[in-house]
Amino acid sequence: MKITFLGTGTSCGVPVIGCECEVCKSEDARDKRTRCSILVETEQTRLLVDIGPDFRHQILPQPFRKIDGILITHSHYDHVGGMDDIRPYCQFGEINVYADPIARKAMLQMLPYCFAENRYPGVPAIGLHEIYPGKAIRLGDIDVLPFQVMHGKLPILGYRFDRFAYITDMKSIDDGQAALLAGVDTLVVNALRFDRPHHSHQLVDDAVAFARRVGARRTLLTHMCHDIGKHEEVNKRLPEGVELAYDGQILNL
Repeated sequence: MKITFLGTGTSCGVPVIGCECEVCKSEDARDKRTRCSILVETEQTRLLVDIGPDFRHQILPQPFRKIDGILITHSHYDHVGGMDDIRPYCQFGEINVYADPIARKAMLQMLPYCFAENRYPGVPAIGLHEIYPGKAIRLGDIDVLPFQVMHGKLPILGYRFDRFAYITDMKSIDDGQAALLAGVDTLVVNALRFDRPHHSHQLVDDAVAFARRVGARRTLLTHMCHDIGKHEEVNKRLPEGVELAYDGQILNL
């Protein structure tokens, strides 16, 4: 299974518009972070987790082939704002999108023209399906286990693919849902910055503690804002087995 990080940034992305900090001015490509999304691929199946407003830019360097499903973590714009740009892939057939009931309802309100009974010609052909925490689904030859985390007070989804798990926007998780991560070897989890607590996002220390709780051999941090610091310098500060992910990074699992 191949994992491609399409984006590893927060809702503003990095560089932040109008910011002159050293991270936003960095010439290191790893410090340029678009909105969070990954591709999960085998030779037969291709899945997308989230489709933010940077999707068009993110997907252009990738081979043009069928997308077998889009898994939504939650309906905030930085995670679904690129849905209309899926249109070119509809030449392969209807695109199936999977979301929990909260996100599904929100997307029906945000993108009503995509789901109208009499759709305007040219809109993306999307099949919208409800999924539930703890209830596994199989898409092509990939088994997907959704689990629930809390984004502040909002329940959202993380996803497990065999021994790989992907989480963004988490503040907390209950013990029952955390138990679904037993045996995970590679964990991707959100870490906003090092200090100044946030009401709905983990900081780096929270993410490291969570990785230890899961027992992951390797942890990659995502959903990072410019306050976290420069990629190369931050990686030197992180404990063994923990590193920053970056846009374009590929994992072969």
